[in-house]
Amino acid sequence: DIAKNETILPKDDPFVEHYQTPPILEILYELDPKFRESVEKFVESFDKPEIRALIGREALRKYTGYYGPVCIVDFAVSAGSMPGLFAMILDKIEIEKKYRETILAAKSWGMNTSYGFGTKFIEAVEAGKTVKEAVDAEIERLKEMWLSPVETQVKVMEEVKHESFDPAEYMKRYRARIEPYVKAAFEGGVHPGNITVVPAYCVGDVGHHIAQSMYNMAKDDVTFAILESVTGVLEKNIKKLLEAGKLTDSFRVLRAATGITAAATAYILALDGFTVPMVIDLLVKRFYNYVLKYPTRGAAAELHNCDFMDVLLRGERIIAPPPIGKGGKIMGVELDFTPITENYVLMHPEEYTYPGCAITVRFSSLMRLADFPCLLTSEPVTATVNTYIVAQYPDRVISPPMICKDCAVSRLLSGRRTHCYYRLGVTKETIIY
Repeated sequence: DIAKNETILPKDDPFVEHYQTPPILEILYELDPKFRESVEKFVESFDKPEIRALIGREALRKYTGYYGPVCIVDFAVSAGSMPGLFAMILDKIEIEKKYRETILAAKSWGMNTSYGFGTKFIEAVEAGKTVKEAVDAEIERLKEMWLSPVETQVKVMEEVKHESFDPAEYMKRYRARIEPYVKAAFEGGVHPGNITVVPAYCVGDVGHHIAQSMYNMAKDDVTFAILESVTGVLEKNIKKLLEAGKLTDSFRVLRAATGITAAATAYILALDGFTVPMVIDLLVKRFYNYVLKYPTRGAAAELHNCDFMDVLLRGERIIAPPPIGKGGKIMGVELDFTPITENYVLMHPEEYTYPGCAITVRFSSLMRLADFPCLLTSEPVTATVNTYIVAQYPDRVISPPMICKDCAVSRLLSGRRTHCYYRLGVTKETIIY
């Protein structure tokens, strides 16, 4: 049996999403030798002086917090993200468009290993190595994750002392079961980038979103009430938009769903008198002190804070009155927030603190979700809708979406917009939305 414990330990559950893409990549390498050759060419470029310098610069910027809080494994090509870094590299070498798209897809919504860029560099510098040695270590790991993704995932899990189950055996069994479907999709004309994305994102719910860590967090009545009410707002308003004839294609469903949950989250924030700029200011300032206090922090430490801020910023734009915002409307339809206003727990914060001073209860529970906003974004919803989009448009790569995220952090640190990879070469060739 592959299990080593009765359940997946909380410390191991973040990695559940990352075991699918490595075996799928290795299957694709065998199905399409030209793809493997393109990946090898991509990896060989890491040793070119220009690209080596680029990797070193970006690793140093990650180490020092140059860009502020970043989503290192973002689903878009934002500043400081791995898709952004790989997009910059791909822009400097000649690789067939389909394979460039697949590489970007495999480390955005596809999750090629759990490795976060900069980890090896930071470890080496903090261990007393020279910067050159640190760059060498970083490049070695980046090469490994593309040339031997399954082996690299096992290695990364050993480094983080994963113990819930045997990663190698899991991926071996997963490959055996998924291979016929990968082959059928490949032969059926599904873009290989989409083949790396769909299984990764859909598997992550069990053992990750539905996990002991989520359960522990939701033991708090107010935190659970937030999750419950935001989901209620989503259900009520998706039906409302459907009845109004606004959901005319899958892309509109995706935009509506994510907009609704964002608006609901921002609505709850506003109940306690907090504004989105206050939260951005707080978390960005905390980030810089966190870098000083914990120089060996995990590469992904602040990524969910970024997601949380982005959700709030988008939600604020929806609920703010015109001309600043949309006046609480999506696609011209007024949102119904009654699942929040009729939620007993959220409407009675005085039952969860000193009753006469219950002005921070909902905010404090929202901040619990700042580290784990996956059911506010909502990842299960986006995973499902994106799968339908791939089914409808199999030959159009779904990831990374070539859009400007209007990152919340950039509202405070506007200078980082000049470093946003969205505005650079290779990313402009693939427009989905």
